Amino acid sequence: MNRIKRIFLIFTLLSCSVLSGFAQDATDFFLHTIQKGENLYSIASMYKVSKEDIIKLNPGSDRVIYTGKALKIPQKTVQKKDDIFYTIKPGDTLYRLSVDYKVSTQAIMRANPGLSAQNFRSGQVIRIPKTSEQDVQQEIVKRQQEDDLIQSDIRPAVKPRCKEMHKVKRRETIFSVSRKYGITEQELINANPELKDGMKKGMFVCIPYPKETSQKEDIAEIIENPFVVDNPPTDSEVFKELEEEVSYKALSTIKTAIILPFLPENGHRGESMRMIEFYEGFLLAVDSLKRSGVSVDMYVYDSGKTEYSINTILSKPELKEMNVIVGPLYQVQIKPLAEFTQKNNIRLVIPFSAKTDVVFNNPSIYQINTPQSYLYSEVYQNFARKFANPNVIFVNAQQYDNGKEEFIKGFKQDLDTRSIAYKHVAVTDSVGSLATKLNPQKANIFVPTSGKDVTLIELIPKLTQLVERYPELNISMFGYPEWQTYTRDHIDNYFKLDTYFYSSFYTNNLLPAAKSFTRSYHKWYSKEMIDTYPRYGMLGFDIGYFFIKGLSIYGTALETRLKDLHLDPIQTGFNFNRVNTWGGFVNKKVFFVHFNRNYELVKIDFD
Repeated sequence: MNRIKRIFLIFTLLSCSVLSGFAQDATDFFLHTIQKGENLYSIASMYKVSKEDIIKLNPGSDRVIYTGKALKIPQKTVQKKDDIFYTIKPGDTLYRLSVDYKVSTQAIMRANPGLSAQNFRSGQVIRIPKTSEQDVQQEIVKRQQEDDLIQSDIRPAVKPRCKEMHKVKRRETIFSVSRKYGITEQELINANPELKDGMKKGMFVCIPYPKETSQKEDIAEIIENPFVVDNPPTDSEVFKELEEEVSYKALSTIKTAIILPFLPENGHRGESMRMIEFYEGFLLAVDSLKRSGVSVDMYVYDSGKTEYSINTILSKPELKEMNVIVGPLYQVQIKPLAEFTQKNNIRLVIPFSAKTDVVFNNPSIYQINTPQSYLYSEVYQNFARKFANPNVIFVNAQQYDNGKEEFIKGFKQDLDTRSIAYKHVAVTDSVGSLATKLNPQKANIFVPTSGKDVTLIELIPKLTQLVERYPELNISMFGYPEWQTYTRDHIDNYFKLDTYFYSSFYTNNLLPAAKSFTRSYHKWYSKEMIDTYPRYGMLGFDIGYFFIKGLSIYGTALETRLKDLHLDPIQTGFNFNRVNTWGGFVNKKVFFVHFNRNYELVKIDFD
């Protein structure tokens, strides 16, 4: 039977009986190991289930969850046409999963662009794609071509009885030797009748050629599961082969689009001015890179405010050719833009919103503004690195600050996990009452439960008196990003109180890079930047410089080389991490800004 007839026979049988057996039913749930920064919302978002469904399987998870613990996650569907999630178990290999789920290793890797030899480990959740008829047919053709190649290499000469001779080693058995050479125990015994009396160390045994199967048997085996091979590859071999198949390419010109609301609507002039300043900073980055030899094509669109206006832009043919798109501002426009970039394999940099769930299931997304739970987790970890065993004193504010409730709750939970005790005082308490909470052997860190200026106005005089009364003690104040907006009013007290605050963005206007940028901005646009935090012009510059520079160096391989891209930002730092193996990137960069008693202003970078 020639090859064309054989392949036709395979496809005929395939259409009758095979496809129904390729997808395996999913179990009712799988296990997800909680990672640093995750909460019920982010976990539910990445698996497209509800928080209520998770809580139902994990009683008590609505109150508290802990990093490193496992949660039961319901499979969203058990329909055979859908992808499923799978938790890697000890002993699993990519090849074994390919065989079990009747899907190619290439398809598994395409469904999990963040999967690598380093994170393919027990407990890691991956996405198993649905069985594709096209993938199956391609695999069958590949197997048939391999078989035909082997057949064409066979010469009609008589083969020797033994494929090779094997010297028996200590503890080897008939079973282990037969498995090693891919033959049955009976085939080994038939070739070596003396083995009926046992196998002994040092003896030589004949290793026969494996039994030849008929063409029909070959076809039946291929149809049963075309992903089974005679010599299963190791994971390192599979990953190496897949890496070689991926064709990364350099980019001679970086095609970049910015989609933001530049024209004021309904009186939102301030918003429009901030977006224009962001764009102006971005242009300064482009100019700087062009002068260093980088070629950039810029496309700029006014996004409007509606889903309709964004869809009008997405219909433009040139947009499919972009290497990176920056935007949008409005929440309603994120989903259609994210779907467009994923479909066309374009990076989407979301510069402002922190409250979007598209990053959990879209590998093309870069989220600049760190989601709250990830941001807080980084703060807790860096706090522990900075202060080994502090005496933490929470100062309950008179004014309720809803935005800080989750931060304080998580902070206390983290301190409990680290067995670090903490105390409480009220901002209305006397200086004497605050003094009773001090510990002379530890760093005393006062943490207000509100980031509002009115709380600082009330607290600072009392802490100042405390420092003056006990100059020998280590007393500091720790707080929030918005404190940098109050610097002009409190800078002297910040230094006196050894103040720290965390932030994803900060610049010291006295540093050379900041001074140079400010001069350039004024020279180009004959105006000063808007007095906001962050400075939108600096944010635009940092984002533009990072991504265009990265693409100019690494081309389409940027995602695999992010950790190698070391740039000094003016204001906004970047530390991108994938949220899972199939999703996008969130920026986990967090600085501590420290006003020390030597009147030095220090930006502490923990990376």
